[in-house]
Amino acid sequence: MHLIVLIYGFTAILGKLIEMPAIQMVWYRMLFAVLGLLVFLWYKKTNIAIPINQAFKLLSVGLIVAVHWITFFHAIKISNISVTLGIFSSGALFASILEPLFFKKKIDSIEFLIGIFIVIGIYLIFRYETEYIMGIITAIIATILGTVFTIINKKYTTQHPPSVISFYEMLGGTLGISLYLLVTNGFTAHFFEPSISDISYLLILGLICTAFAFAVSVDVMKELSAYTVILSVNMEPIYGIILAFFIFGESEYMTGGFYAGTLVILASVFLYPIIKHRRESLSHSAKNLDSKP
Repeated sequence: MHLIVLIYGFTAILGKLIEMPAIQMVWYRMLFAVLGLLVFLWYKKTNIAIPINQAFKLLSVGLIVAVHWITFFHAIKISNISVTLGIFSSGALFASILEPLFFKKKIDSIEFLIGIFIVIGIYLIFRYETEYIMGIITAIIATILGTVFTIINKKYTTQHPPSVISFYEMLGGTLGISLYLLVTNGFTAHFFEPSISDISYLLILGLICTAFAFAVSVDVMKELSAYTVILSVNMEPIYGIILAFFIFGESEYMTGGFYAGTLVILASVFLYPIIKHRRESLSHSAKNLDSKP
């Protein structure tokens, strides 16, 4: 699981190494992911046929995924990896607000409290990293979009295999970006002439960091508890920031205020599953005691 999370963290590194604009990068990433998932589904002999209305919905979610990735990589290009991943780790805040709205359920008091601490962390980053304001705002938009499609996907995971869902979403994103580029005349000769280094990084991004990581994570998650998975995934920004230090050096050095804010956010994110797990254990124990004669 940690290997998969490390691969996810390396995605941000590739986003900075690839020199092409974010929209072009995401188009190639999703195209390669579609082809990789198609091979995976063929190998697993998985039937990809689903009702047209559900296919349309998944293709639409793919557009959200595409815009999420475009804003994520654009945030890296106009700020840096540390700032983007620091903000990206605040997804729990937006989930605590948006999930009750989507599923019409009561706001969890612990999630609300954790959200307050995350807001404090974001405020510290905003206050001390004023030169990266646009990058921070773009990263926040990317985080909100990422939270939205994650919440929407929860509805479909019980209806179709995750690999089929991802295939349709990657296809939807590819088609959506293609349509936009056709309308705006973005498909130029230069678009289809990426450098050798860019195409190499894109293959790693699309096949290893997307298709392969997804396929392996599905099998790994069958062996782990949801609690373990959540804690492991929370390591993604930490791995990414550490990798950025070693690869890019001084360009990733930030002020003390940034690290204080990021530490508050990450501490809140890690604290949430621990508190939730303990609360559920106490609740389960209380029910067992009540059920005893």
